[in-house]
Amino acid sequence: MALNFVWLGFFLLSFIAAAVRLIGGDLAVFPALLASLFDSSRTAFEISLGLVGVMSLWIGIMRIGERAGMIDLLARLVNPLLRHFFPGVPQGHPAQGAMMMNVSANMLGLDNAATPLGLNAMRELQSLNRHPDTATNAQIMFMVLNTAGLTLIPTAVIAVRQTLAVKQGLVNFNAADILLPTLLATGASFLAGLVAVAWVQRLNLFKLPVLIAVALAGALLGLLFLWLRQAPPAEVSQMAALAGSGFILSLIVLFLVCGAIRRVNVYDAFIDGAKEGFGVAVQIIPYLVAILVAIGLFRASGCMDVAMRALAAGFTWLGIDTGFLPALPVGLMKILSGAGARGLMVDVMTTYGVDSFPARVAAIIQGSSETTFYVLAVYFGSVNVRNTRHALGCALFADVIGMTAAIWIAYQFR
Repeated sequence: MALNFVWLGFFLLSFIAAAVRLIGGDLAVFPALLASLFDSSRTAFEISLGLVGVMSLWIGIMRIGERAGMIDLLARLVNPLLRHFFPGVPQGHPAQGAMMMNVSANMLGLDNAATPLGLNAMRELQSLNRHPDTATNAQIMFMVLNTAGLTLIPTAVIAVRQTLAVKQGLVNFNAADILLPTLLATGASFLAGLVAVAWVQRLNLFKLPVLIAVALAGALLGLLFLWLRQAPPAEVSQMAALAGSGFILSLIVLFLVCGAIRRVNVYDAFIDGAKEGFGVAVQIIPYLVAILVAIGLFRASGCMDVAMRALAAGFTWLGIDTGFLPALPVGLMKILSGAGARGLMVDVMTTYGVDSFPARVAAIIQGSSETTFYVLAVYFGSVNVRNTRHALGCALFADVIGMTAAIWIAYQFR
């Protein structure tokens, strides 16, 4: 229901804003909205089409893992922790292993791998859903934690910063110096999302396995901080790429080897799973068209520009340092569109310089947040869930906390 009102609001606000601009003499506004309508529809189809191959690949690999018993093993390993977050998921269910692999891929900044793994996890969770058109508590928790975007290594953002630094002639520029601020910001977002869903679903998080996991995460953060202070930028960037690619390739080889040891016909298993990839990718097209068209109209109508000017005036009136304002559109757009936010981040880095404070804030926000509306539409759309209940509210709460934390942390590392 919440997504219904948000989607309708995008259209109505965009039309009203365009009508006001038309009255003001802007005769090109409605043609611009119409062009945005068709462009966004085409983009949604192209994204879905691009997912066919990678979905077929990962569902095929997951099918090998299932028949080799690896998904079941992984589910048992993570059950002591995940059962406190997902009490509705039975012990050892394949959804637990799929969710764990999705979280691992997200932490390493592997978006191309994380999405199909996440979609597969949603399909496993849907198998437990007694009301197929309504999101379960487990699906909502998984979706919100996904949109919180816990990221250990923002590989793509580091690569963009390094490329622009070279173009701008910066010598000895540390493109990886956003790792710790990004991790802190995304950690705040992740924790906010977890607490919000736990509060709505009445989950008790003060359990020993949860506290141990938090302690281990803190220790890992401390070790990462020490490494970042000593390692040269080139080494950090190289290790980030190595960790990501190594994780994925090792996982594939592990599944294949274990399947062969258990006398599984790994080729047939892969083909059986890959056949489902096309259907899953096609199934999300309507949902993706709906959300991208609405977002495109919101931008083309000028509503985003109006919102930014209002925020700037409000912060100035409150006497708040507005040095971060040029980067704020990145955070607002990231909630709606990952590609749009990436473009805005590059624009900030180009306009103000990749070593500027606004560019640094933009990089931290981009690396520590997720495309909430995109993830919500694609993940729930892949299993035909229409009633998302409290998922959107909790996800947006995590987004606000994460964006606020990113800005505040950027000032602390200024």
